[in-house]
Amino acid sequence: MEAFMKLIHFKKGFLLVVALGTILACGPFSTGSPQPAETLNALYTSAAETLGAMSTQAANTSAPGLTVTTTLSIPTSSVTPFSTFTNVPPIQVTKCDAAAFVTDVTFPDGAVVGRASNFTKIWRFKNVGTCTWTTSYAIVYVSGEKFGASNSIPLPVSVGPGQTVDIAINLTAPGSDGRYRGNWKLRNASGILFGVGTNSESNFYVDVNVSGYTLSAYDFVVNYCDATWKSETKNLGCPGSEGDDRGFVRKLNSPKMEDGVSRGDALLTYPNKSGSGLITGKFPNFNVKNGDHFQALIGCQRNATDCNVIFRLQYQIGNGDIKTLAQWQEVYEGLYYPVNVDLSGLRGEKVKFILTVLANGTSHDDFALWVNPRITRQSSDPATSTFTPTPSTTPTVTPTSTTTSTPTDTPTATATSTATETPTITPTATP
Repeated sequence: MEAFMKLIHFKKGFLLVVALGTILACGPFSTGSPQPAETLNALYTSAAETLGAMSTQAANTSAPGLTVTTTLSIPTSSVTPFSTFTNVPPIQVTKCDAAAFVTDVTFPDGAVVGRASNFTKIWRFKNVGTCTWTTSYAIVYVSGEKFGASNSIPLPVSVGPGQTVDIAINLTAPGSDGRYRGNWKLRNASGILFGVGTNSESNFYVDVNVSGYTLSAYDFVVNYCDATWKSETKNLGCPGSEGDDRGFVRKLNSPKMEDGVSRGDALLTYPNKSGSGLITGKFPNFNVKNGDHFQALIGCQRNATDCNVIFRLQYQIGNGDIKTLAQWQEVYEGLYYPVNVDLSGLRGEKVKFILTVLANGTSHDDFALWVNPRITRQSSDPATSTFTPTPSTTPTVTPTSTTTSTPTDTPTATATSTATETPTITPTATP
């Protein structure tokens, strides 16, 4: 009997191993990933059923009263936690040379200019790249109408990443009517061209309608003693005495501007030294027509290194309030600024224009120049004599230029210009 029982136990153990091996080798597995506890429970159930069958078979052949007890130990399973992932923002790709076009400061697309007239186009850009635009950078002609400009014009100042700059170029309109466009790009110190837009491939351009002639309808220099000149404290004589601490105005023939270049006759205006410092000249009534523009070059006189002023163009209708059309702050930094204000909002009115200069601080060195201040007008007939400004050899660049909307089409911004909106003028739409 003892030998028989050993044989029975041997068979049970052998068959248990075979059963487990068969289940593991041949049992179907799902494509999913079952939990460890579920797999162990399935194996346990199958093994228990096999043992139950063996026990039944042994009971039929064994001695009465034989009891077989089988205990299986199921190991405790632990689920390994999955790794957690944190979303990482995509890497921002940056470019060394990249420019964003901000606005046309002067002569927006479709602006009208006279045949063979000289005009100054100013673009405003922002350096959105990672590299500084040095004076080895330039704007270069690419295609289209060249408007008498050079093939390339270097930047006279550096523009760091994030800075905004106004780039000006002096141009001459063709002698025939029509719409003309010239395309330009920037060029870095290595000679590589780059433009504006997402891929830095788009051109910036000059786009104007040439029609008729640009005439000088009123010359403020020629007529400057027709104006009533005042400082903060008193009426001033005309012409005044240079060096008068109470303020003065004088006509200068081709004075040198900050960069040492002469660009035409000018009015030298000097605020009084005491108090806030102010000089203002109110001119006689002028009949404004649609399309009239106030134009001038503004800046400090050569060697007036402490010059810091605010130029202001104002007007008065009848005995009404004096209102400001536009204003521009200027400091001595070796540059000059063209201003161009559309007067169409005053068409049909008899207007007294007022040229004002305010000291922006102490006024001991505030020698402020209005070069060729005039009102221009388009005409179908040529004039017997027209103003021809001397083109600059380099573009005017203002690294921190800002401007506020005015009731004009194209106010010209300067280094830190602020144009003041006048509520009584209906703004004319920008083309």
